Amino acid sequence: MKEALVYSTFREGYGVDQVRRTMTAGELIRFLEDYDEDTPVYLSFDNGYTYGGFTECGFEEKEIGEDGEAR
Repeated sequence: MKEALVYSTFREGYGVDQVRRTMTAGELIRFLEDYDEDTPVYLSFDNGYTYGGFTECGFEEKEIGEDGEAR
């Protein structure tokens, strides 16, 4: 059996200002250092009913305004 890393996620708000806490890029890098670099990473939605994956094209840089809105 191959080990995988699954992140259980949920919707926390309609804007980034409604997210209570999120990891920084540095925190995420340090966390992932504990895993073999070939470990697949998946997103889990709906209490494990649906899944998704991470790809480079899924990331985008945005600016966060004073009002907490991503632009």
